[in-house]
Amino acid sequence: MSAEPNRLPIMPLPIVIADDSLLTRKVLTRALSEDWDVEISYATNGREALELYRAGRASVMFLDLTMPDMTGSQVLDALQHEDLNTFVIVVSADVQPMAQERVKALGAIAFLAKPVTPEALRPVLKEYGLHD
Repeated sequence: MSAEPNRLPIMPLPIVIADDSLLTRKVLTRALSEDWDVEISYATNGREALELYRAGRASVMFLDLTMPDMTGSQVLDALQHEDLNTFVIVVSADVQPMAQERVKALGAIAFLAKPVTPEALRPVLKEYGLHD
């Protein structure tokens, strides 16, 4: 008689999509692989994104830079002061090299141009072991 080892249930990966545009949130959601076991939360501004992060709902955060109330750069700065322990992928229409350098200096793991495609997203997720 062999006993099964105690196994913890595999939980979906909590992710936050933070963008003030409903259309962009939908496009990004569709760009995620259907077989990726995630629990998605949405934020329409930076303050909401931080609240979701603090509630443990953001192992991965997709973050727009230009949002009302609190910008993506301000969110990154706050996360850095709270010992950033989430993978932040900035998704922005501002594709200037200076913007990309700034967000990476603030702890973002990647910068993707809008609109995000599965082909652009997949290598980033794979590189950080977030998805096969």
